[in-house]
Amino acid sequence: MKARRYQLNKDAVAILERAHPWIFRDQLSSAAGVFADGDWLRLVDGANRVVGHGIYEAEGAIAIRILRTGPDKPDAAWLRGQLSAALRRRTALAARTDGIRLVHGESDGIPGVVGDRFGDTLVVASYSAGTDALARYVACVLADAAATLTRADTEPPGATPPPETVTARTQQLAAIVGPARHVVLRPARRRRGSPQPPRVLRGSPPEVAHFTEDGVAFAVDLAAGQKTGTYLDLRGLRAAVAALPLAGARVLNTFAYTGMLGRVAETAGAAEIVQVDQSESALAFAAAHHVVDPAKHRFVAADVFSWLPAAEGSYDLVIIDPPAMTSRKAQVPQVLAAYRKLYRAAARLVRPGGLVVAACCTSRIEREVFHRTVRASLGDGFTREQELPAEADHPVTFPQADYLKIALWRAPQ
Repeated sequence: MKARRYQLNKDAVAILERAHPWIFRDQLSSAAGVFADGDWLRLVDGANRVVGHGIYEAEGAIAIRILRTGPDKPDAAWLRGQLSAALRRRTALAARTDGIRLVHGESDGIPGVVGDRFGDTLVVASYSAGTDALARYVACVLADAAATLTRADTEPPGATPPPETVTARTQQLAAIVGPARHVVLRPARRRRGSPQPPRVLRGSPPEVAHFTEDGVAFAVDLAAGQKTGTYLDLRGLRAAVAALPLAGARVLNTFAYTGMLGRVAETAGAAEIVQVDQSESALAFAAAHHVVDPAKHRFVAADVFSWLPAAEGSYDLVIIDPPAMTSRKAQVPQVLAAYRKLYRAAARLVRPGGLVVAACCTSRIEREVFHRTVRASLGDGFTREQELPAEADHPVTFPQADYLKIALWRAPQ
């Protein structure tokens, strides 16, 4: 795709120099209005030097997603190198699970595109209409990883690695991606007009995909699921819950979605698991796919924000994992008020010495602000026992990528 020239002002050039992947709309001149959604731009500074390349977005706060800094073009070989490097960073993770985020957008140097593996199914999605074409190319490369990622694209120019090295790397990358029998492309949701349906690039994807994580089998609602079907970024929380001494415990899992946390709580020995979500279809999926002993589970279809303050009972573990609830900074006070309501209710329901899981999934709320809000809402005596890091396949390389915060809080005895 031929790139169009666009001259950046000093503030926008400074963003590139800081290696931030976004240029916001209020940092552009009026000249940017001549571009169409998805145009590839050759970015120059005041001295007409090429300082980077990006993709233009016609709507929203983000105006340009940076593809590559410096004068070199982001060509196919460069993109293969980005993908190869991203996959190699998942090598250790692939030994634990075949449910992996293979590409995590800007944090893997491929803006606006995510790619998830669920067993033998790949789902590639774009965040914005402007990156739909890039997402399709990424999907095609990943689908044929063994054939397309055969070169050491990160080798120094002119270097020729031994054939056995190329073969080993090819096998490694192909193993991380998996057999890719089914490949689905999910275009970005449009702010205007009808949503674009998913496109099948390979195979006949099932409505329900499957993967295994740390020896536990999970199902993914490909037909109607959130994101690309489920929440791979909660892997660390699932592992933390699975490691808890929950033999005979009572667990309350709010915003339960398809019940994956309830599944690992049962694996850890919980005797009773109450799962609450406003979506009846999500709870039906949980009951069908993430239950071993039905007698241990109770599903409640309700609005958690209304249900939790009125709930009764006592639990050894209370999980609070609400949706983002905000896309604008002006909404943050309202969201913090909702958090205070949720965690005050959670404190009342957890047994002495029990645990509350507090989660936040928006970058609009800073980490320390979230922790202070939870601490104040839970009340005296609660201590933050464990804070979970970002998963290896959800790297945090710039401030806005630090969206997920999860901590376990211990109630006083």
